Amino acid sequence: MYGTVGVCQVIDITKETLMNNIEKEYYVLSPVYSKYPKKTVIKIPVDNKKISMRTLLSKEDVNSIINSIPETETLWIDNDRQRNDEFKTMLRSGNCDDLIVLIRSIYLDKKKRKLDGKKACKGDDEIMQTAEKLINEEFAVILDIRPEEVKSYIKSHIPQ
Repeated sequence: MYGTVGVCQVIDITKETLMNNIEKEYYVLSPVYSKYPKKTVIKIPVDNKKISMRTLLSKEDVNSIINSIPETETLWIDNDRQRNDEFKTMLRSGNCDDLIVLIRSIYLDKKKRKLDGKKACKGDDEIMQTAEKLINEEFAVILDIRPEEVKSYIKSHIPQ
């Protein structure tokens, strides 16, 4: 998983010489699911600590996360700006548990707002869409299904 890009395959590790004759290693990544052309590659320095990159979860981890969804705590900050900042930080972490908290928190707020005759916040919708995209892509690769099948897989595997 690479930041908010999603699931990527490491296709190479290359060395490049910079202008000051220092050699630097780079991961060459190819997004598995991409809105960009198929030939898209991303190069990131191997020693880059700022960008979240991690290995995919195991199938057991995914099923454990799904089983824990009903007990997942929600997080809500009434101040729109503070909530947006916190949610974006959680989104950038790429941590699946954080992504589930985001999705569940925004989903429950949207449900409440709808009952009150109010619309959801645009920023919350965008964050939820990105979080769902990241979860769907990662779970799809791990479970060997298509991203659009992940939601129904989760619904059918959540303990009742």
